[in-house]
Amino acid sequence: MQRPSRRTVYYLALVLVTTLVFTGAYNAGMAIWEDRPQPLYRSLQVVIQSFTTTGYGEDAPWQTPQMNLLAILMQLAGIGLILTAVDVFAVPWLRDTLTPSAPAVAPELEDHVLICEHTPRTDAFIEELDARDREYVLIESDPDTARNLYEAGYRVITGDAESTETLANAHLEAAMCIVVDAADDRSASIALAVRDARPDGRVITLVEDAGLARYHEAAGADEVLSPRQLLGASLTEQVPTAVTTEVDEGITIGEDFELVELTIGEDSDLTHTTFAEATLRDRFGVNVIGAWFDNEFKTPVDPEDELEPETRLLVAGAPDHVESLREATTSDVRGFTAQRIILVGFGDSGRAAYNALSGSGSRLTVLDIEPAELVDIVGDARDPAVLEEAGIEEVDALLLTVADDTTAIFTTLIARELNPDLHIVVRANEEDKVEKLYQAGADYVQSLATVSGRMLASTVFEDEEVLAYQTQVNVVQLPVGGLEGSTLAGEEVRTKTGCTVVAVIRNGETVTEFDPAGFTFRADDEVIITGTDAAITRFEQRFNP
Repeated sequence: MQRPSRRTVYYLALVLVTTLVFTGAYNAGMAIWEDRPQPLYRSLQVVIQSFTTTGYGEDAPWQTPQMNLLAILMQLAGIGLILTAVDVFAVPWLRDTLTPSAPAVAPELEDHVLICEHTPRTDAFIEELDARDREYVLIESDPDTARNLYEAGYRVITGDAESTETLANAHLEAAMCIVVDAADDRSASIALAVRDARPDGRVITLVEDAGLARYHEAAGADEVLSPRQLLGASLTEQVPTAVTTEVDEGITIGEDFELVELTIGEDSDLTHTTFAEATLRDRFGVNVIGAWFDNEFKTPVDPEDELEPETRLLVAGAPDHVESLREATTSDVRGFTAQRIILVGFGDSGRAAYNALSGSGSRLTVLDIEPAELVDIVGDARDPAVLEEAGIEEVDALLLTVADDTTAIFTTLIARELNPDLHIVVRANEEDKVEKLYQAGADYVQSLATVSGRMLASTVFEDEEVLAYQTQVNVVQLPVGGLEGSTLAGEEVRTKTGCTVVAVIRNGETVTEFDPAGFTFRADDEVIITGTDAAITRFEQRFNP
């Protein structure tokens, strides 16, 4: 039985108190002002008649102004209670009746993905599923959240994912795998329930605290993913240090080919030239996949686009060719003194970032809201005084890995104000906060939700290998699919999808040099492609439906 809401309890208490007060006042008024004493129950009857607008019977009319005023007050109070009752009872009932609720049982499905609980991370994963036109069922325990998701078009049912009945309603027996993304302790409990209901089911969980991964495995999880650690380590690649400079180490594709992001330095010879004038392919022998202009990825690059300082190029080529371009993109004079870095947030991502930076020769200052080993400054990063204590005005870079995006946005604003030349790298927990962080002054932002979605997609689907989860551009390996028997030029792959095929896997060997117009794909080939999420989706829909 559903418990009454707090508003209902308050309303009933108001009715009771109002009735008692007016009953006492009316009984006293009849005895004192009207000189017509009567029993208390008779006065209660008159008050109820007044509240319900059914009349006053033999008591009316009254002779004194005081009793007439009291009667008016009772009438107004009655109208107020009736209107309040409409808001407390009728409006919620109509809303519940007219608003469709999420179903408790999913339609019949086979070979679908069963997702337990909704988070921003599962949102990114569901986008991957939609791109592949794969069926899924989402179990959400909160009825209001489930209803909102259902209205938004999600394939969701409401229920407790730890319940055998709910799992059966989601057709657990027919699911290809089960993805669990709840609080760490609840995820372990759900994994146990799934394993008990279907011992042969494949269970994948996401963990907030990497130290708890072994308990998920003990509960029956086949694979436990920790995207926070991966993202924390990858963010450090965007922090200028004496060892890494401002360049990714790259993604190796085959023995003599790699994909690398390069940042154009202020004093580079390439600065303030157009892409056509730079002639990168002729000078360095590399393919430019695309470039980030004002934090927006553009592919292909327009020949008239100007290469400004901090423009990031995504290039593919042989290691020696890439190294030549690397030297050209950096400044002519570059200091290699130890960089000063403030690391804000010392959870899993922060610790992974700390470990990655520890060997870089940088001088690290760790700031966190809670005291802990290796934390140098304890305080709120949104307080300018705390940032000043950490040395924000003198450091070279700020790495933000806090758990709350609003805190990250406000801290970025303050840090940019205190040190306009600061290099700011931020972890965003939700995809829709990425643009706000850039507007606040961040130089580089990566979304935890996006990384998690890519990790899940790569883990669930064995026919797609995501070679780099943490880049803002996907690098994936896919079956050749609909490209069989055709060429890149003939299918106009880059024009129609926005993706670039950087390599082909044929007979176990990686082919990186091929003629787009003459190289014909075979059925057993696999392609390594790069592109944004939208571009990868277009490629999959066109060639791997």
